[in-house]
Amino acid sequence: MKRALELATRSVGNASPNPMVGAVLVHEGRIIGEGWHREYGTAHAEVNCLESVADADRHLVSESTMYVNLEPCAHHGKTPPCALRLVQEKVRRVIVANEDPFEQVDGKGFEILKSHHIYTEQGVLEKQGLWLNRRFFCFHQRKRPYIILKWAQTPEGYFAPLDRSRYPITGTDSRQLLHKWRTEESAILVGYQTALNDNPELTARMYTGRQPLRIVFDRTLQLPRTHHVFSSAAPTWIINAGVEGEEGNIRFVQINFSDNPLTQILEKLYDANRLSLIVEGGAVLLESFIREGLWDEARVFTGQASMSEGVHAPLLTNFKKAFDAGVGGDRLNVYVNKDSKYKYVAGMEL
Repeated sequence: MKRALELATRSVGNASPNPMVGAVLVHEGRIIGEGWHREYGTAHAEVNCLESVADADRHLVSESTMYVNLEPCAHHGKTPPCALRLVQEKVRRVIVANEDPFEQVDGKGFEILKSHHIYTEQGVLEKQGLWLNRRFFCFHQRKRPYIILKWAQTPEGYFAPLDRSRYPITGTDSRQLLHKWRTEESAILVGYQTALNDNPELTARMYTGRQPLRIVFDRTLQLPRTHHVFSSAAPTWIINAGVEGEEGNIRFVQINFSDNPLTQILEKLYDANRLSLIVEGGAVLLESFIREGLWDEARVFTGQASMSEGVHAPLLTNFKKAFDAGVGGDRLNVYVNKDSKYKYVAGMEL
């Protein structure tokens, strides 16, 4: 199962909105097949695992055990049901880490296997599987994207200069890591002042992978059209109070600002099948997510750049530290919400 989880991590950023899944086929202690879900819309892990079995070992499949970190699917989506493929191949045993919370599966895969007298077992490395697919589980169980807060602060605890001008706090290694994270999440959000003052591109320019959906608050549509968020580099939502429509890759999304804007955005992301959201600033926006308890994970860089005064960094509440690590000359601390059921498991860093 550890190997299945390792294989599953290879699809981070590519499987969404599907889960990350790895599968290992074992005959009398020897691995005869491996596979993982490489990309959304393509064959699932179980199928890739079975397809990898050498011709000389094909006759052993019906005597083998498959280890897979998520319940085999039971529905026709982009691909046929994996549970039926396992029945067709007459796999003897199927060992699973987690039951699939997706309503079209949710135990139905197990029912198919059991009805065809295939032995099943679940709960093996269950906590590790929950952490690995925390985005997927949060999306289907809490009906909202998994929310990651990210910011950088100085050793003195400052987030930005008082005039909110652009001021690099972290080094190149941290920025490259951030760009990697962007390829792994479904969407990225910043507030109006951050978009206006920093003019960020909100793309993964320093890492190869999928570009996240860019989301920017612009209540009265005052951002200059020359700003980077209006480029064609990635799909973009402009959250505003008066306009709904599309212009190329730009979608203007109208919400009611007199109601809670955060929950409205989360609802729209859920409807758009976006599993995760990384919030990168500014301080006011980050603090609003913290105040509402709308966060699952926080990733905080402490850089070497100093300030004698500035805007104070957000203060987390109701948190538990997951781990810390050095990133170049900076320090990364990762925290999880105490109320989250998706607990960090030691050894499964980002």
